[in-house]
Amino acid sequence: MATDLVINATPFEIRIALVEHGTVKEFYQERPTEKGLVGNIYRGRVRRVLPGMQAAFVDIGLERTGFLYVDDVQAGATEVERMLQHNGSTCCYDNGLIDSPARGEDKQIEHLLQEGQDILVQVCKEPLGTKGARLTCNITLPCRNLVFMPMTDHIGISRKITDDAIRQRLYETVRELRPTGAGFIVRTLAENASREEIEADMEFLLHIWSEIQDIAARAPVPSLVYADLDIILRVVRDVFSPEVDRVVVDDRRTYERVLRFVQTFAPRLAGKVHLYTGEAPVFEAYGIEMDISRALDRKIWLRCGGYIVIETTEALTVIDVNTGRYVGKRDLEETIFKTNMEAVKEIAYQLRLRNIGGIIIIDFIDMEEEAHREEVFRALQEAFAQDKSRVNILRVSEFGLVQMTRKRSREDLASMLCEPCPYCNGEGRIKSRRTICYEVFRKIARQAGRMGGEFVTVKVSPQVADIMLNEESATIAALEEEIGMKLSIVARRELHQERYEIFWGR
Repeated sequence: MATDLVINATPFEIRIALVEHGTVKEFYQERPTEKGLVGNIYRGRVRRVLPGMQAAFVDIGLERTGFLYVDDVQAGATEVERMLQHNGSTCCYDNGLIDSPARGEDKQIEHLLQEGQDILVQVCKEPLGTKGARLTCNITLPCRNLVFMPMTDHIGISRKITDDAIRQRLYETVRELRPTGAGFIVRTLAENASREEIEADMEFLLHIWSEIQDIAARAPVPSLVYADLDIILRVVRDVFSPEVDRVVVDDRRTYERVLRFVQTFAPRLAGKVHLYTGEAPVFEAYGIEMDISRALDRKIWLRCGGYIVIETTEALTVIDVNTGRYVGKRDLEETIFKTNMEAVKEIAYQLRLRNIGGIIIIDFIDMEEEAHREEVFRALQEAFAQDKSRVNILRVSEFGLVQMTRKRSREDLASMLCEPCPYCNGEGRIKSRRTICYEVFRKIARQAGRMGGEFVTVKVSPQVADIMLNEESATIAALEEEIGMKLSIVARRELHQERYEIFWGR
């Protein structure tokens, strides 16, 4: 089956799905009111330097200040700013001014930055929850085949290009073409790129950097200096490779934009861009809506009858593997091993689809045999081999736990599509009917002496009213005798289970 990049473009929302063999592997979404910030470059001002955290907060003109960690600070940040002020639009590659300290050298944030200092920074992680954007001074500018690093004198080749001859050819090509001191990383998509294509990308990136310098030299502080491509062109740039059979777009204007972009940067792939003209919405035609809905579920069933449970907290994500309805055929160890092996594929798929990052703990079912634990570990590594995000996995412990990290640069799927429940404040649980019932009884007993009167009316949800009038009827009778008032229970459908109203009458 084909691998398609499906783009659903509307004025209010852009949705993009990478569909491999009929299954959604990656999902991207952007709304005009919630545009992403990663890749944007700002001229900002240091507001606070925190030696105790070895970090600084930088005002870049957003609602919350950005967070800049010491390892992301250029040693010559002040010199970079001076270069911008004096050189204007002149493109300067003399990295003698702006090299970072050597790896391992002791760096202290208070020696690198001062409060009130103006610096050029780039957003490397979106604001998440209550946290501001993660910033870096190590600016990078990506194109289709290359990533330009104006602050670094280095040539890197993507690790996913494994052929030594191709790696050497690409290294020599970049070394011969680049200006002195300019750093570049060759991307995976450049594996089959010609010298002319690499040179065109390099000239384009150098021109963009020259414009950024010119704008930054005149820009007020704080302000946006450079905005990365919108999500459509960014995904086409980063995801559309020769392995993708088609790019399917359901909006003619967007289709023409994508086609022009591909004709400029990857003309050999232009024939793979298609306009969708079917009657059914494109996401329904590809079955994408169902996969997205399933990706919001807490419990995911496996084909064997087992299931995994995904719980996300602010600090980490925990995944629990269970046998569920699967009872196996021969023995317990074999049943456990087969469930864990099937869970490995689903976990890798769900983490990629949901874009879950940060620290992840996987609680596999305990396996007694060391060989089985090793097999699960190898399967987990293979399952994440195609993941574009950087993943680090530790071996399975004796308790069946796996600790891993997955690089996170944007919001996960649940954060994009959902918001915390206004009733439980995102906890996922609410007080039980009986808890609310007893809470009402205590409040009436506590206030009765002060309020006085002949009767009390309590308005509660139908669920709470049912338990009060039936299972707790004896408790109500005892309470009426204690406070000397008549207690009336009224069910109101509009009330949430945790809400209630008490009225005192004479």
